[in-house]
Amino acid sequence: MSDVQTPRPAVSVPSAPHTETTLDLHRVAGHIGARIDGVRLHADLDPATFDAINAALLRHKVLFFRGQQHLDDAAQEAFARRFGVTVAHPTVPSVEGGSLLELDSLHGARANSWHTDVTFVDAYPKVSILRAVVIPPFGGDTVWANTAAAYAQLPEPLRALADTLWALHTNAYDYAARHANADSAQLKRYREVFTSKVYETEHPVVRVHPETGERTLVLGHFVQRIKGLSVTDSAHLLQVFHEYVTRLEHTVRWNWQEGDVAIWDNRATQHYAINDYGDARRIVRRATVRGEVPVSIDGRESVVVREEGGTLQ
Repeated sequence: MSDVQTPRPAVSVPSAPHTETTLDLHRVAGHIGARIDGVRLHADLDPATFDAINAALLRHKVLFFRGQQHLDDAAQEAFARRFGVTVAHPTVPSVEGGSLLELDSLHGARANSWHTDVTFVDAYPKVSILRAVVIPPFGGDTVWANTAAAYAQLPEPLRALADTLWALHTNAYDYAARHANADSAQLKRYREVFTSKVYETEHPVVRVHPETGERTLVLGHFVQRIKGLSVTDSAHLLQVFHEYVTRLEHTVRWNWQEGDVAIWDNRATQHYAINDYGDARRIVRRATVRGEVPVSIDGRESVVVREEGGTLQ
């Protein structure tokens, strides 16, 4: 028997080192995450600096900026528009006067489950920009995972299988099961707000990143099941993929300070907000930028199955 292993696909990244040299950039973890110092984020950043930030985002998947207290809601949205058209959340009301989503722990907003933002719609956000407004005295970190690195580390038979699979994503998922410590306020908010409209979309389990060409896993807590499999078989297989995504080597953890900003490529990451700060208050505000409809490795686009008021196809 041969013990020669099939080579794993390299994790491709955009080759733009000359742009990153203009930034004071410090890697935070081995496979994902970098902190950029000395940049004051605003809508009128010069093109060279913005292009360098965008190149760094594609390479490192999530970027962190300390000391951005000058940003208010309007300035955060204006900066986000440098990446494209900003979009409101499909069901949760925006902060008055704009499209920002406020996540306030006082109102049950604790995103302590692995997910990619808003994958229950077809063209889910390509970039998310999160600003720390109120941070508890302890806890409340966020962890991100690199789904391109996770795909690349799958054994060849699992990669070949993943390449063929499609999954149904919906906002009407089993919230209590995914958030084991959910309190009554969280459950009430989920029932009355988050699922006020129901969406279902079929995405390829593996999408081709439109800018880097990487293959990334499209999974997370909005997945209801893998198309063509039973709920039980789906759960087993999804757990196998999930364990590759959340391997510690594929993650980075950020300890927030008020005024911090995190920007992540929502097409190549999952994240988890750690709910370990008790009754302390945590408020963050998120801007999202409209993304592209995912495309599978064989060129097929994601399909909307249901929108509120529509019918199952």
